[in-house]
Amino acid sequence: MSYRLAASSEMIYLDRPFLERVERIRDRGLLVEIWDWSNKDIDALANSGAEIVSMTGYLTGTLTDDDGIEQFLATAEQSIEVAKRLNCPSLNVHGTGLGEGGLPVKPVQVVTPGMWLRAADTLRRLAELGAKHDKVFTLENLNLPVDHPGTPFALARDTKTLVAAVDSPHLRMNLDLYHAQIGEGNLIELVRECQPWIGEIQVADVPGRCEPGTGEVNYAAVAAALKDIGYSGVVAMEAFAKGDSDVALDAFCAAFS
Repeated sequence: MSYRLAASSEMIYLDRPFLERVERIRDRGLLVEIWDWSNKDIDALANSGAEIVSMTGYLTGTLTDDDGIEQFLATAEQSIEVAKRLNCPSLNVHGTGLGEGGLPVKPVQVVTPGMWLRAADTLRRLAELGAKHDKVFTLENLNLPVDHPGTPFALARDTKTLVAAVDSPHLRMNLDLYHAQIGEGNLIELVRECQPWIGEIQVADVPGRCEPGTGEVNYAAVAAALKDIGYSGVVAMEAFAKGDSDVALDAFCAAFS
């Protein structure tokens, strides 16, 4: 396989302190992903020996209103400085700021043409920041029915449209197949359609958001499709362990090996 495997330290080994989770993932030979950096010991992470490949790329803000845009870009700049300390190449963002429980800070029911244009312009400015500092921002799709109702630009077809409109190597898709299965389905065709724009792929099974093999998604077939298209980026398990975390990582590695 040409892609590399990672795991989110936010969702497994939850009975252990955060830094120990990172170290356990590292010791499995996997890359590490983190979310909000503002509540982490950055020095300890930098000295952990783990290869951190993705982190949240903003703290607050939105893509479509004046105050929100400035907050979004300002905290993206702060995130870049932390990413430099961690030698982390990829910074993840969403269609709007997310609050407690993953709910949007400003729920949106109807996305207007003007909002699309402003979002594309904001993401263009974000890509320019990435180019200036040699970092890549990834725009993640989310699901509306279960986890993130009211989030604008949530579907994979939305993130693909925005990333393609910006057309910069410093803005790519984070194609989350858990969210896509709930929101859109047809995952193998989705992967093929999005191939030119994918910067990362995240996985969890449906329902339950646990490791591959616990739900309805045929991740072995997805892995074969990734091989067929020559995908060479990161595939990350952003999933809870249904039981033991080591067993969950075994299942993930087996599905994508």
